[in-house]
Amino acid sequence: MLQVVEQMRHHLPLKVQERLDRWMETAGIFTGMQNPKVLGSMASSAVRGLVLRSGKHQHQTLMPCSHEALFNWDYGHDHPEMLRLYERAKEAQWNGSNLPWQTSVDPLNPERILVPLDLLDLDYARGLGIILKGDEPMRMVHSMASWLLSQFLHGEQGALMASAQVTEAVPFMDGKYYGATQVMDEARHVEVFYRYLREKAGKMYQINDNLFVIIDALISDSRWDIKFLGMQIMVEGLALGAFGFMYQSTQEPLLKELLKYVIQDEARHVHYGVLALQHHVHNELSEAERAEREDWAFEVALLMRNRFLAYEVYEEWFAGTRVTRANWRDLVTRSPGMHRFRKIMFTRLVPNLREIGLLSERIRPAYVQAGLGLFFNGKSATELSGEQMLRELDQQAI
Repeated sequence: MLQVVEQMRHHLPLKVQERLDRWMETAGIFTGMQNPKVLGSMASSAVRGLVLRSGKHQHQTLMPCSHEALFNWDYGHDHPEMLRLYERAKEAQWNGSNLPWQTSVDPLNPERILVPLDLLDLDYARGLGIILKGDEPMRMVHSMASWLLSQFLHGEQGALMASAQVTEAVPFMDGKYYGATQVMDEARHVEVFYRYLREKAGKMYQINDNLFVIIDALISDSRWDIKFLGMQIMVEGLALGAFGFMYQSTQEPLLKELLKYVIQDEARHVHYGVLALQHHVHNELSEAERAEREDWAFEVALLMRNRFLAYEVYEEWFAGTRVTRANWRDLVTRSPGMHRFRKIMFTRLVPNLREIGLLSERIRPAYVQAGLGLFFNGKSATELSGEQMLRELDQQAI
């Protein structure tokens, strides 16, 4: 059916072609899921995000959620390594109001770029009919930077909600202690990203539909370990890589300082997820349950990769022109800066899936086919602190 539509759509009016392109991408997500349980758990979220686009055109969105809140009446410490992480988190608290907000930021200044100029390959773009003149190249860089920061902001609000839920649901007391520090961290991240977008970048985009699907799916899932897997390992792990990319490439000092603090928080959050899930995956799940979570993580990884196609920027700049969604998708996929971005992003995800036991020989070929196999042997969150990550990023930038 999809092949027939693909053959016919080039003969249709441009507006109809664009609607079909969106529909075919959405259909591809549904038909590509091999595990029926994964499809069942994510289907309603996919409909809300990709079909109804519930994250768009409104100021608030209700997400259904159902989970058990677990009280621990022992109160004593039950996870020594997580207790140490909790102590580190208390000592590392910072105040976003103390960042150097007086710093003057000009998003169009080519000498203090927010993101790399090759995030979009403008030479390749010309071959696709995308011709930018005058200050339009820097305005496009500004748009892409604002789009990335906007998705960071929306993801951090998702993390704020999910971390509060997980603190209720996690079974061990030290997990509740640490979870409370993460709720504070996420509130601070929402605060500083929103302030930067409002006061410095001067531009904000709505949530990407794929990101909405992921957040909706993990917020509405009743299983505490799926919330942990979805937020602590998947969203936070990929965000950690994304923040590292922007930290390493930006020349704007306020943004770099902001990201330095956020990266150190995020590294602890991912470490928390690994500690919480290692024993659970290896000892408390059946083989069928573990396989379902492996498949769930892989599908979310693909959604996260597709999240960074920046269709919201396309819709602002090119909707209704001869530049098609397919042209834009080709440009974003092929541009060197976006290629580096995706690579760095997944360096912080795949090793943590290995560490918690969700990268078995059964699922590895799927990662290889998706181009993610080169990250199998990277450092996990238990082997790389935020401070170490920052040192590595600074050394690589020299």
